[in-house]
Amino acid sequence: MAYAERGVSAPPEVVFNTATDPDRISSWLPEQLLSGDPAPEGDAGELRARWTARRTDWSADLTVEPVDAGGSRLRLELAGGGEDVDRLADEVLDSLAREVADNLQAG
Repeated sequence: MAYAERGVSAPPEVVFNTATDPDRISSWLPEQLLSGDPAPEGDAGELRARWTARRTDWSADLTVEPVDAGGSRLRLELAGGGEDVDRLADEVLDSLAREVADNLQAG
């Protein structure tokens, strides 16, 4: 299991909505979690979501928290097989941050 954390200069609701948007999931969620229907489970009110792969032991838990100046802190818990889970967790948050930035520029 790996933990990663990252700040983003976007409101928490924008980050969470981007992360859980079905049209954007494949842009940031690791391919190990994209098999089947990668719809998140969770609580939008608490800005928490969980993705679980149906045929593997992979899962991702994302929490988005507000920080000063209107930004957000992303906390990811990534579980799955392999040695590079720590690196992958960091890459996943980097990809999500890029997707949030693209979403802000588009809107």
